[in-house]
Amino acid sequence: MIKHSGERPYKCEECDYRTGRKLTLIRHLRTHTGEKPFKCDQCYYSAARKYNLDRHKRTHTGEKTFMCELCGFGTNKRSALSVHIRSHSGEKPYKCEQCDFSCKQKFQLKRHMVTHSGKNPHVSEEVVFRTAKKSELSTNKGKQKRERPYKCDQCDYSTARKCHLERHMFKHTGLKPYSCEQCEYTTFKKSILTSHMTKHSFKKTYKCDQSSRQPGRTV
Repeated sequence: MIKHSGERPYKCEECDYRTGRKLTLIRHLRTHTGEKPFKCDQCYYSAARKYNLDRHKRTHTGEKTFMCELCGFGTNKRSALSVHIRSHSGEKPYKCEQCDFSCKQKFQLKRHMVTHSGKNPHVSEEVVFRTAKKSELSTNKGKQKRERPYKCDQCDYSTARKCHLERHMFKHTGLKPYSCEQCEYTTFKKSILTSHMTKHSFKKTYKCDQSSRQPGRTV
């Protein structure tokens, strides 16, 4: 009956989280304790949720649960299949509010929006190569001088390193091999996952200055 009434009697003592199920609260508490009881029997991977462990195990078995009906593409993630299907349908659900640009994936829209903002402070003095990401600045110096034999067969992208091309291809296939152990977030790049994880571990507590007994609010 709790599900229908909306009552949430189970409350986290570490933050403002509340839920109607005790099991859900236990699972939530692992975001604070860092406990990862679900362990892979084939490697050192462990997870806070069984769902994440089951998904991880597919990387060992090669199982591809979600298959495209129009070609031989297969993946173990539903979101990756949805992105792939757009390559057949031509659907571009992400649309720019400032011009007619539209695209298949969210990251493409974010990258496009930089062209409207006009803000691009990370510019190399040695090579006029503009980028929206500061982390790429140092590697961009002299990049145009190097040969880039590895070329993407789906766009104009080319690179000097094979590993960069393989990582780039995730953008076309929709594959996101790096998964958050505390939520359902996935990404194609390890550094992005590392950045995402700080959202779970980094908390700021604001206290009311009118009462020393006022509980803090975590964001």
